[in-house]
Amino acid sequence: MTDLWPLKRALISVSDKTGVLDLARALVARGVDLVSTGGTAALLRDAGLNVRDVADLTGFPEMMDGRVKTLHPAVHGGLLALRDAPAHVAAMRDHAIEAIDLLVVNLYPFEATVAANGDHEACIENIDIGGPAMIRAAAKNHGFVNVVVDPQDYAPLLAELDAHSGATSLGFRQQLAQVAYARTAAYDAAVSSWMAGAFEMPTPRRRAFAGTLRQTLRYGENPHQTAAFYTDGSNRPGVASATQWQGKELSYNNINDTDAAVELVAEFAPADGPACAIIKHANPCGVARGATLAEAYGRAFDCDRTSAFGGIIALNMPLDGPTAEEIVKIFTEVVIAPGADDAARAIFASRKNLRLLTLDALPDPSAAGLVFRQVAGGFLAQDRDHGRVSAADLRIVTARVPSAAEIADMLFAMRVAKHIKSNAIVYAKDGATVGVGAGQMSRIDSTRIAARKSQDMAEVLGLAQVPTQGSVVASDAFFPFADGLVAAAEAGATAIIQPGGSLRDDEVIAAADAAGLAMAFTGMRHFRH
Repeated sequence: MTDLWPLKRALISVSDKTGVLDLARALVARGVDLVSTGGTAALLRDAGLNVRDVADLTGFPEMMDGRVKTLHPAVHGGLLALRDAPAHVAAMRDHAIEAIDLLVVNLYPFEATVAANGDHEACIENIDIGGPAMIRAAAKNHGFVNVVVDPQDYAPLLAELDAHSGATSLGFRQQLAQVAYARTAAYDAAVSSWMAGAFEMPTPRRRAFAGTLRQTLRYGENPHQTAAFYTDGSNRPGVASATQWQGKELSYNNINDTDAAVELVAEFAPADGPACAIIKHANPCGVARGATLAEAYGRAFDCDRTSAFGGIIALNMPLDGPTAEEIVKIFTEVVIAPGADDAARAIFASRKNLRLLTLDALPDPSAAGLVFRQVAGGFLAQDRDHGRVSAADLRIVTARVPSAAEIADMLFAMRVAKHIKSNAIVYAKDGATVGVGAGQMSRIDSTRIAARKSQDMAEVLGLAQVPTQGSVVASDAFFPFADGLVAAAEAGATAIIQPGGSLRDDEVIAAADAAGLAMAFTGMRHFRH
């Protein structure tokens, strides 16, 4: 396999025409012949460049609304022929096949069509066939052929040609080939995923996922682990679509925690008032509503001031100056919100290590989607937990009926519990968490830890009464025994919300009645592992 190989002829056919005119001019200036198709050919010709149509190369016209134009031996033979194989060279000569040394192709915008909620016919018509076929052919023959599928590789290609007097090196062509196969794999993954949804196939026999490198990270969860951040092309708002205004690059843990924070705070619609979530190690250490954003932050902070240090703050409304003034009183890793005013940005500007991110919109907590997790030998895939309950969904199972205020807090607490590692217990009062127990192996331990943290904060804040007094409790899954419920009652809770469904539900209900608690079953579990 030859290292340096000269570039004499290029086939250019692009959907995204960003930078292609400059590339074509630069290639012509280096003595490269151009072949092109359809709109790309027209663009280059209108710019005064000498371009041959693919139809002239193949002797066959485009047909079927452009579905058939490059699927021809004159094209694929020109891409696939081994230049150092006598039989291939003879076949090219006998069939008048001209060698193609560079393929520049980007594909029909299928992913963008899906993201824009294109109808079925539009999605089908934006499935590229000839493009992927040519890309795969050129990438396979990277010993001689360059394949460019991304405008960001135009400049490196020209630099490579300049460095080698109009030729490219094998190492460079290998890099291009790897990118090319990754692109066609991602494209096919997008098409197959769309088809699984469009054709109502919840568990297709094969699943494919792909990503585009967004950021190479300093390290992963720990310094000895390498890591990178990839985007999947979906249009769900979140950390991948956020704009960073200041601060160091996000780390692996920052990205993971910021995602958790945004998904949680999105449970509380801005139309219903300000809300704040503070996250530490993917679990909330405080969540609250407030009359103002600053009040919401303050109430969330008061749930667990110790854990909030070095945390991630997510807001459901644009960050304002008064809230920023409160946030900078302690060290915070990341603040993310749907916007930030000039006053807030000016306050944050003096905190160089504080990362400020803004979103155009919050994600829809009720929107369906797919999430997956790697395990040894494969991965698990499931629907996103977009389940939500309302007051109308509650089944009151105790003699005492909860008050309207208790029901409001119960629903608030359950929305928070949905985003906490299991086993999860949340004490809440007046639209704010006052105790959070996360990730314990037994539910009673989560119940007791949450109550103990509330006691600790009462001491820190100098409160005469522990905040769990008069609170409600949400449990992400049923109480398997009455002991957890009894512990919640001892901490001062007056009402419980849980899915129900335990073999000992009757025992748990009897314990609630004996303690004078109100309890509602939701019928919906929210395990999070």
